Amino acid sequence: MIHHIELWVPDLAGALRPWGWLLESLGWTGFQEWPAGRSWQHGDLYLVLEQSPALSGTTHDRLAPGLNHLAFHAGPPAAVDRLAAESAAHGWSPLFADRYPHAGGPDCYAAYLTDAWGYEVELVAET
Repeated sequence: MIHHIELWVPDLAGALRPWGWLLESLGWTGFQEWPAGRSWQHGDLYLVLEQSPALSGTTHDRLAPGLNHLAFHAGPPAAVDRLAAESAAHGWSPLFADRYPHAGGPDCYAAYLTDAWGYEVELVAET
């Protein structure tokens, strides 16, 4: 089981808007807060956004070696549709919109979103 996930972001204040909205919409609750970071918890798992002074760059490339995306259970298809529809107002952009909601294949109902720094999330429906 995963204990926690930590994402280093180049702009904590900017990242809080899309990530805070998404995580709270998915049932995560605020967990910790400090000047360079925030975390949210869901069960025993927590996710951290941190603007570390040790960052070596300012961009994330989901196509480079490393993290491609995080996938979250998002409830029934109607919940995925609602989140996908509301996401742009909270700083997310759709990926693969021409294939929504089956960009992951005919048996997968999901929305793929990216934030302004290139981090991708997949919102997977329970079918």
